[in-house]
Amino acid sequence: MPHFHIDYSANLEERLQIADLLVVIRDAAMETGVFPLAGIRIRATACDHWLIADGNPDHAFLDISIRLRAGRTPEAKKQATQHIFAAAEAFCAEVMETSSFMLSLEMRDIDPELSPKASSIRKYLPGDGK
Repeated sequence: MPHFHIDYSANLEERLQIADLLVVIRDAAMETGVFPLAGIRIRATACDHWLIADGNPDHAFLDISIRLRAGRTPEAKKQATQHIFAAAEAFCAEVMETSSFMLSLEMRDIDPELSPKASSIRKYLPGDGK
């Protein structure tokens, strides 16, 4: 189960198709082979208030936070981080080139003993439920 949470400055909505970015991130996560489809949860939240550097309201940011249950090797997490960031960076390339923009990503483990989960998603997925 990875949780992908994207915080972004609201001024990006006129520069990026956020819904399309969610698909790009989901697809990149699947390509890593590290995350099962049934566990992927992606959400994006526009921040109405932000302050970057000198306060110019044209500055924009997009921050991707990935939380996942412990158990994956450091190498698998590193590879997944690099692959997902590269996909997000490619998607955001035009914004990066044409405006003031900051892109970041962080992956971190969740302690499974402190994070209980329940889900019926798998029984509603086609195929073998992965």
